Amino acid sequence: MAELRVPKLNTNDSEYLLVEWLVQDGDSVHEDDLVALVETSKAAEELPADATGVLRHRVAAGAWCRPAQVIATIGGDAAVARPEPAPPPAAAGQPEPSVARDGLPLVTAPAQAFADEHGVTGEQLRELGLKVVRKADLERLLGHVRDLPKVQRAVARAVELSHSTIPAAYLAVRMNLAGAIEHAKAETRAVRRPVGLAEIFVQAVAGLHERFPLFFATLEGDRIRLSRTADIGVTLDLGEGLYVPVLHDAGGRTTKELAGALMRHRLAATTGDFRPSDLSGANFVVTLHTEGDVVMAIPIVFPGTACALAVTAPGEDGGADIGLAYDHRLINGREAALFMHALKAAVEGLS
Repeated sequence: MAELRVPKLNTNDSEYLLVEWLVQDGDSVHEDDLVALVETSKAAEELPADATGVLRHRVAAGAWCRPAQVIATIGGDAAVARPEPAPPPAAAGQPEPSVARDGLPLVTAPAQAFADEHGVTGEQLRELGLKVVRKADLERLLGHVRDLPKVQRAVARAVELSHSTIPAAYLAVRMNLAGAIEHAKAETRAVRRPVGLAEIFVQAVAGLHERFPLFFATLEGDRIRLSRTADIGVTLDLGEGLYVPVLHDAGGRTTKELAGALMRHRLAATTGDFRPSDLSGANFVVTLHTEGDVVMAIPIVFPGTACALAVTAPGEDGGADIGLAYDHRLINGREAALFMHALKAAVEGLS
């Protein structure tokens, strides 16, 4: 009997949400089949089966689960064929279990009830091109609902968790970015990599790590866990979903290294092709709101971090309102003002 355990998906979360089972309880699976969808504060992950046999759920969809927790078992004949034989008829008054017949895909009981109610034909089921048809698939087919993309579901969970658990405060400071922009142009030519406001602020924030360690710390109950390095996440949204890749030990990297890493992350954001390590371990987040005419943005404080810095585009005079959202349990207004004053001096000192 094999056990399906939740892997450690990132270092920020102590538990994840089991969003849905992709395979029904009692169905046959083969090794490496995707069987469950789990969401963290950073991303959504599909978990594969690590054995062949019959899957038995141990945790219900919608429940929270911890790393290393057993959420299912896989047992039975390792050579079980697909699809498995039809199960016995349901008791009177109960929906029929999932079944595949007459060349049709496997249809879950809720999906079959929905199909019967709305007159979905067998041909329509086949045209879906799915091995397993769920109610949500038929709702999409008939235009009843539109699912949130997986990436946005992860964002929604992070936002919900942040607002429900982190008492955040906000402070904005006016900064003149004209000199920083000229500095970025010179650095672009020097390192032959695109350098912009993201790289400028990542370096400036990382340079304050030793002076302001609480801004990179994690609150664990009544205890504070300090970080040895500035591991800075940067928000990227290129139309395929919001990602927050992390620049680990940003203070120990050169401008060229930071620019190269962010360039690779931007390319990955167009396809969602990130490694788990790319999206985990941030202890400070820089959120970019550099679209035209954005004058102020209030970011969320991501779970596992203490602060999020919002960077907006400068106006014609070079001025921009740079905002800091911070966990008020860990940081008070005076410390936030001192941090932003030091950040302003570092950024405006560039030429």
